[in-house]
Amino acid sequence: MEEVVSRRLKHSIENPEGGFGKLPNLILADGGITQIRAIQNALQENALANKIPVFGMVKDDKHSTRALINEQRKEFEISERLFHFITNLQDEVHKTAIEYHRKVRDKEMTKSKLDLISGIGEKKRTELLKKFGSVKKIKEATIEEIAEVKGINLLLAEKIKKEL
Repeated sequence: MEEVVSRRLKHSIENPEGGFGKLPNLILADGGITQIRAIQNALQENALANKIPVFGMVKDDKHSTRALINEQRKEFEISERLFHFITNLQDEVHKTAIEYHRKVRDKEMTKSKLDLISGIGEKKRTELLKKFGSVKKIKEATIEEIAEVKGINLLLAEKIKKEL
């Protein structure tokens, strides 16, 4: 948490018109005191201590936010309207995190041994798989057959054969 917040703050300080934009007016942490302290450390590290308020979310038995808490563990009750706003924020953050992790997982699942061979990019991998159909069939092919693929010379074909 501390590292992520620190990087985000640093980007905003160095380039306020960039991707992260200006510094936030408020930071809400989905967790409690541990996350608040990590964020406070990041603020301090970036010379922003006491300049941006930080609150954590106190959950009830059903994991719904029932109050906000500051670093001194003082709880602040929230109105129903603020409760709905925070719930929408949490839902959006969770949705974004889930989509990101799915994307990473899907990318990891579609990796092949060809991706580990230097000199083989997406185009050459696609051409190899188009011609042979699978990594197993590429392994069974001769160096000359591999070299017939568009973009693959004999030297690269030898390397592919050796690495597979």
